[in-house]
Amino acid sequence: MSRILVTGGSGFLGSHSISAALAAGHEVRATLRNLDKIQQVQTMLGLPGSDGRLSFHAADLERDEGWDEAVFGCDYVLHTASPFPANQPDDPNDLIVPARDGTLRVLSAASRAGVSRVVLTSSFAAVGYGPQPPSHVFTEEDWTPIQAANPPYILSKTIAERTAWEFIQNSGTPELSVVNPTGIFGPVLGDQLSTSIQIVKGLLDGSFPPELPDMWFGVVDVRDVVDLHLRAMTEPSAAGERFIAVSGEPVSLLEVADILRDRFGKLASRVPSRSADPSPNASRRRSSSEKARKILAWSPRSRAEAIVATAESLIQLNLVNSA
Repeated sequence: MSRILVTGGSGFLGSHSISAALAAGHEVRATLRNLDKIQQVQTMLGLPGSDGRLSFHAADLERDEGWDEAVFGCDYVLHTASPFPANQPDDPNDLIVPARDGTLRVLSAASRAGVSRVVLTSSFAAVGYGPQPPSHVFTEEDWTPIQAANPPYILSKTIAERTAWEFIQNSGTPELSVVNPTGIFGPVLGDQLSTSIQIVKGLLDGSFPPELPDMWFGVVDVRDVVDLHLRAMTEPSAAGERFIAVSGEPVSLLEVADILRDRFGKLASRVPSRSADPSPNASRRRSSSEKARKILAWSPRSRAEAIVATAESLIQLNLVNSA
């Protein structure tokens, strides 16, 4: 088994990555900006105390300190840490700088330490926000133009991924694979809720208007995103490749609402059942996971399974408002 560094160990994807890597028999190191979160992460993972195969290191995307120590002796790095705010900042650099420079810090430390491969969590944001016709199906060959007038988060993910590929081209080491997920759903392990999870929570809480906006997005379960990372980590042919993580066609907000009402009955009584008139500006942004399926034998859960698992965990952890 291997020694794996997971960056952003307290995050939604990071905590699931730790759990899956431990379950597969690997030794795991996890970075946290603040080591005060160790107990919180252990609780999320269902670990009553210290696990000899799991250790924590303090490292911040915005600081040089700690990265060499965290990476030293590791075979692989899963770089899942990246800022993803609920609200876009006024200054795009508030997102761009830590995403870009943090990626460089991780790759530089991995190169110095002789890490075999880094798997970078990028995003569909770096793929699918260019001037393509509505019928276009996005693949790993597509890139979001940096010069396009997109929100700061989309720009930050695009710049961070391009920076990663440029680093590898110039340095030669380590090997790099990239995973580009659409909206990540699935079971939450604690109360730190990602932006995607907030959609399901908001529907269950009744936070949305009676007529839902005409909004569409790709869906993928967090457990399948982690599975794709682990496959990309060791498959020889995955080196130097990007992989879109998406389960089927995009869903509308109304479809998500319908899934919740059908599955949860009275618990979904505040979920709206109507949608506003179709918006001329709404985009479905279709994408394909054929590459991951073909090269890595990846087979994700259905969109409905991911959405239902999200809601079940929110309800079980009492994270849905009861009023």
